[in-house]
Amino acid sequence: SDWSEDSWSDYGSRGKVGTALGRTVPGENVLFPDIFHTDHLFFYERFRTYQDYILADCKASEVKLFIAEYLEKVLEPSGWQAIWRTDVFDVVVGVFDVDYASLKAVVEFSEPYLFESQDSSFTLECMQELLELKGHQILLQELWVVYDESGEFDQTALAIEHVRFFYRCIWRTWDEEEEDDFDYFVRCVEPRLRLHYDILEHRVPSGLVADYQSLLSQCEELYEKFLNVRNSISTSDSDSEVENVSMVEGLKLYEKVEHLKQKLKLIENPLLRYVFGYQKYGSLQAKGQRIMGAKVTHVVSLTMMTSLLRLLMRDKFCPESCEDVEIQFHSDPLAAVNACYEGDTVIICPGHYVVDGVFCIADSIELEGYGLPDDIVIEKQGKGDNFFDCTGANVRISGLKLVQHDAVEGILNVHHGKTTLENCVLQCETTGITVRMSAELLMKNSDLYGAKGAGVEIYPGSTCTLLHNGIHHCKEGILIKNFLDEDYDAPKITMVNNVIHNNEGYGVVLVRPVMPSEVKDATAQTTKGENIKTKENEFHEFLVLGLFCMTVVTFPPFPALGNTQPTQSGDVTACGEGSGQEQQPECGTEELELCERAETAGQSDSSYEIANGLGATSAKKSKRHKKRLSELGITEADDNLMSQDMFISVEGNQFKWNGKGSFGTFVF
Repeated sequence: SDWSEDSWSDYGSRGKVGTALGRTVPGENVLFPDIFHTDHLFFYERFRTYQDYILADCKASEVKLFIAEYLEKVLEPSGWQAIWRTDVFDVVVGVFDVDYASLKAVVEFSEPYLFESQDSSFTLECMQELLELKGHQILLQELWVVYDESGEFDQTALAIEHVRFFYRCIWRTWDEEEEDDFDYFVRCVEPRLRLHYDILEHRVPSGLVADYQSLLSQCEELYEKFLNVRNSISTSDSDSEVENVSMVEGLKLYEKVEHLKQKLKLIENPLLRYVFGYQKYGSLQAKGQRIMGAKVTHVVSLTMMTSLLRLLMRDKFCPESCEDVEIQFHSDPLAAVNACYEGDTVIICPGHYVVDGVFCIADSIELEGYGLPDDIVIEKQGKGDNFFDCTGANVRISGLKLVQHDAVEGILNVHHGKTTLENCVLQCETTGITVRMSAELLMKNSDLYGAKGAGVEIYPGSTCTLLHNGIHHCKEGILIKNFLDEDYDAPKITMVNNVIHNNEGYGVVLVRPVMPSEVKDATAQTTKGENIKTKENEFHEFLVLGLFCMTVVTFPPFPALGNTQPTQSGDVTACGEGSGQEQQPECGTEELELCERAETAGQSDSSYEIANGLGATSAKKSKRHKKRLSELGITEADDNLMSQDMFISVEGNQFKWNGKGSFGTFVF
């Protein structure tokens, strides 16, 4: 499209008097001129420029061409100065021409010569020799435009900044080989740009950031090896055994690169970023037992009064016991936990404790509140990834109120071993409790609320037992992740007498990959008369499935769940068809008839028969709903989430007033 000067009047300085950009000192060398301050741009500024002015709807193979066209419209071809920066030296140069196709500027050293070298042996003569070898052409992203108050070079400085940022933070060496069936901006630029700013604004856990950088480095290294192998094969005309070996090696490298690319895309995708998971504290080492196996009881109190000490001696240290117990006193619960060894106990007295740090518990210890949870508050202060990280074989936390603020990760992460949480109150910030792969959580008589993600996240291969808890006012109640790796089994979940209510989304939601049969069915409906997409393209498409309608009762609605107690008519709650919204006991006509028949039949009708009736009605409605969705090419979720093999026992749970319904499935 044609761009006029007016279209740029609100961007940069065209049409304005004086510069609209700030200035910054380039380094410690006071002789160097100031440069334009352009690396502080907001997300929306970069987003708008890449989408509207530079890349638009270009394909991966057209990126360089589109950038060249953009630079030709906004870049001053000559008459400006810049600092040429490398890892070894900085030097001031003058720009005399721009080769837009190669994204390079034709430069000469400015007079007087101003340069700074990290290596004393790299002199000005060496720089001149290097410049001549390069044909006096320097990549634009290596140039920082010298500040000018007139405003004439504002757009030049901004344009170079956008190019520099793109090749540093967005572009990948393998992008050019991406298929051209997709919009490059939508597929690659936007998710990477969002991830970059999420990291800058501390919205991504540091462990996940480290994993992403590590995966990116591995992928770049393997891709370079793959290119070398591929080039060696393409330049050889022989059909020798050596070439065959190279082809096999190339295929192996290609598979590894593709595997790493998929992992990178999972992290780049904001919806699946936290589904990916990572083992952040896998290397945390336990201290083990003390010498001679001694165990210590740590007492935490803001102030220790004699009256409190007498109560502790009466309740916690039995006078009748002949065994001597070593006691250590602390005023900070974090210091007490850090002083623990295997088998120690921490008793926390009433008070409001503000801590700035993470509780990393690698040994089997017990944290016990002495009093009511609301009287023993541990509050997280300052920004940080998480609050409690547990890797001990048998960790027990009881009688505490945990308050989290301004966090990135959940309030409690169980990475390894077993953690028991009893009689606690958890006021969350991001997600609530995360049960990682191969870990185990037992949560009893506790109250969890306020999570902006899920109240409880359950990963594959984990074990989670929830007994008599309240989970409410979260984004989702319980999020179950039944995938990630073939080496992990489905999680094992027990839910008894929990009340899951007032959550913004679903009470319980299952995340799982789309089954091959579902992909086949969906593809068959949507590709009549069209070419079938490749497997790689199908992998990248996300299906947000219609969420099934289920009648929910306070006992599990199917006999396989193990509850056969009679049902009261007032215990029935239904969710509306199609939308999944939970409603008050105004059931549909068919459910009302069943409820009335159950009530008038008396005790002769067992809950088994009622549940079967409700199940049959729900299945009938679900079948009709599935048929309508299949016409749109959408695959429906399982009829009964709670009958999945992962549920060991589900009894007496109540689901009330959850925004989208009681149960849902997300398939990707």
